Amino acid sequence: MRKIKIFEHISLDGVIQHENDEHFTYAGWTNPYRTPVGLAILLEAQGTNFDLLLGRTTYNQWSEFWPKAGDTPMANSLNAATKYVATHRPDSLEWGPAADLGTDIIAGIRSIKSTDGPDLVLYGSSTLTSLLMEQGLVDEVVLIVYPILLGRGKRFFSDRVKAQELAFVNTKTTPTGLLLNTYRYVGALQS
Repeated sequence: MRKIKIFEHISLDGVIQHENDEHFTYAGWTNPYRTPVGLAILLEAQGTNFDLLLGRTTYNQWSEFWPKAGDTPMANSLNAATKYVATHRPDSLEWGPAADLGTDIIAGIRSIKSTDGPDLVLYGSSTLTSLLMEQGLVDEVVLIVYPILLGRGKRFFSDRVKAQELAFVNTKTTPTGLLLNTYRYVGALQS
């Protein structure tokens, strides 16, 4: 059985949004904190052999960038991974190898998770993240925490997600103050 690992770049106040649109002006807020040390820690946590779970928006954004990113460890690992995508347009998945999750996303994820194979890594895709947490399908959460407060922007979880409990596994730091915190998913928070 495969594990599902969620990776999120997140501000101290829970913002995960990176893209610039009419409602968010802080695109690129993670860039000043990125270093070779941080990349090495991230690559170690991610592992060398994995597949990706992606929402359609993240898939579209990444398919524009990663195939052209050159010969780097991050680009090579993401380009080689099978991308399992939550989409209504499976015939347009050109950045491969890729497959859609089907019309019942949860059933598709459960089916893939129950097979033998590499772990499933989810970056971004906040809607899919919330759905996986609600369904108890997550095994591990890795938060790359930046020493910045943004005040507004898309948050890690939607307001509709029930309280969840995570167990601390470990933390690693970088010279720029990034914390890479790994947690094991426990389940719904018991009140």
